[in-house]
Amino acid sequence: MQGATARCHRCGTVLFAPRNGAMTQILMLSLTALILMFAAIFFPFLEIDSHGLHSRSSIFDAVLAFDHGPLLPLSVAVAGLIVLLPLARLAAAIYVMGPMAISYRPLPHADLALRFFDAARPWAMAEIFIVGVTVAMVKIAGLAHVTLGPAFWAFAGLVLLIVLKDNLMCRMTIWKTLSERSRP
Repeated sequence: MQGATARCHRCGTVLFAPRNGAMTQILMLSLTALILMFAAIFFPFLEIDSHGLHSRSSIFDAVLAFDHGPLLPLSVAVAGLIVLLPLARLAAAIYVMGPMAISYRPLPHADLALRFFDAARPWAMAEIFIVGVTVAMVKIAGLAHVTLGPAFWAFAGLVLLIVLKDNLMCRMTIWKTLSERSRP
């Protein structure tokens, strides 16, 4: 039932809370986050000035900085956990929610995409990355002049959108809708 909430009698945790228009909202948040993700990857993330030396970098530059030698696994981890996995989760959300938000049947293998979306959640480290960068910038601020680039703000907005999108999702409602609309 729309607007009703099911809670655990023992601990009070919300088990089921469908919302009107939630799929459309999740789809729009996912599309917006996808656009912000591309801005966060390629625009300048931060600039550092120290004693006449100037450096500007993006997340893409950070991934490519370790692309050879013994630090290659670090480059792969940064690319995978900070860029590729969040992009794949956003793509999976759009793939699953897109048709259902406009009352169409789900696309083929939407159930697998939704399983991937849920399983990859703990490994998509965009939120952890932004916290780590913020702590590092506070430490570096005493040694050099640090300027936040547009990608930093895009990434911060992206993290907020991802958190909002994940909190809007009632997985039980999505699975139920997916199951109902998959039937011939």
